[in-house]
Amino acid sequence: MTNIIAIAEGITTFRQVEEKLGLTLSDAREFFTEWMDEQPQLTEYEQTRVDQIRSNYLYQVSEGILLEETIKMVVLSPVLELAGFYQAPYRFRAEVPVEIEALGDDDEVLRGRIDALVLQNKLWIVRIESEKTTFDLELALPQTLAYMAANPKLEQVLYGMITNGSSHLFVKTSGKQYGTSDVFSTRSQYRNTLGEVLKILRHLGRLVVS
Repeated sequence: MTNIIAIAEGITTFRQVEEKLGLTLSDAREFFTEWMDEQPQLTEYEQTRVDQIRSNYLYQVSEGILLEETIKMVVLSPVLELAGFYQAPYRFRAEVPVEIEALGDDDEVLRGRIDALVLQNKLWIVRIESEKTTFDLELALPQTLAYMAANPKLEQVLYGMITNGSSHLFVKTSGKQYGTSDVFSTRSQYRNTLGEVLKILRHLGRLVVS
């Protein structure tokens, strides 16, 4: 009898990512360099917009934790709009159901529905499934890797971004390996890293439709 396990319960650690999904962290620096590629500077309008998004976030979070919908409205949606992802040729799917058989156990199937926007089936924009902005990205990464591993084309390069509004992390999977970027903080005082997030998203968006 097949044992159906929720991804949120079955994949919670990086050891489980390796044992059940066969995904290992690449130790090659060149594995995920796309997020470091130099990109054109933001226009004056775009810089003004990301500065305002940061200001809006800091104002809203000053009273305490932000709910998921607030994170989406205040931070995520404006950044995606600036990246051009609501226009052709991009297409989104949301609330995506996924299913994957666990390695080494033919009777265990991991199943879940990710609160994410999937761009062209190749770029996953993941809004953390938590009611607190303090939810650690490290806790969300194993589950995000599980959802990305459900792609039937294992050889296909996939990209993702995990965000809780406060922090942003990019991830890449290729074959049975994955890699991550640095963490970008919305609260960064000396430079608005949302601008960097925007440029990386825009670059990855071009890669997945090229």
